[in-house]
Amino acid sequence: MFEIGNSLREARVRQHLDFPEIEQATKIRGKYLRALEDEQFEALPGQTYVKGFLRTYADYLGLEGQLYVDEYNSRYVVGSEEEQPMRFRSGGGPRSTHFMSSAVLISLTAIVLASALVIVAWKYGGASDTGVVPPPKKPAKKHQTTRTNQHQAPLTTARTGVRLVVRASRGDSWLEVHRGTPVGPVEYQGTLLKGQRQIFTNRRLWLTIDAPANVVVKLNEQTQTLPAHGPVDLALTRTGLQRVS
Repeated sequence: MFEIGNSLREARVRQHLDFPEIEQATKIRGKYLRALEDEQFEALPGQTYVKGFLRTYADYLGLEGQLYVDEYNSRYVVGSEEEQPMRFRSGGGPRSTHFMSSAVLISLTAIVLASALVIVAWKYGGASDTGVVPPPKKPAKKHQTTRTNQHQAPLTTARTGVRLVVRASRGDSWLEVHRGTPVGPVEYQGTLLKGQRQIFTNRRLWLTIDAPANVVVKLNEQTQTLPAHGPVDLALTRTGLQRVS
């Protein structure tokens, strides 16, 4: 057992590093870095963020990030609270097995009926001299590409159930969007000019908006309330879009 916070602080001081420099490199806010060194883990949004920040911060200092995550789990994590809501993805009892069997049976029946109709039409049809109906012409490849691009965003939205629109309606604003956590993969990063918008369809996002007064955010067509001054951090989870203090 070792002291998580003191170990991080000693490594940082030994390397003569300051919080602004580390914040720029790791994209972790300075107040969260201080909370890690003070072991005030309740100041962070949740256990997932604590583990991600710990691993990233320790690795940046040249330490073994996984050791710090394991130490945190052994001392502070009582149960896997964040994984429980996802249990519905695993397992398949008798009801799901019966449903799958019924679906397979219905699909096979539909295939047999379709095949029978094709055979009957070929054998007895009289629409042409040969009795064979020519297949429809396939559209040009360029039309298929255009159609796919036009419907890509609505299909993704229908699959995830999420449509988050960020529009710079009153002025410019810096916008940074990560997938899942503040150190997750970057979805968007840059200055959103007045009149521009960005659409996101992932279920879990982390947003940093520099000038929220210039921005309108809509989640599934519902306008979200933003503070008058920034920057502001927002977390999109299964419960909705929430401000992270």
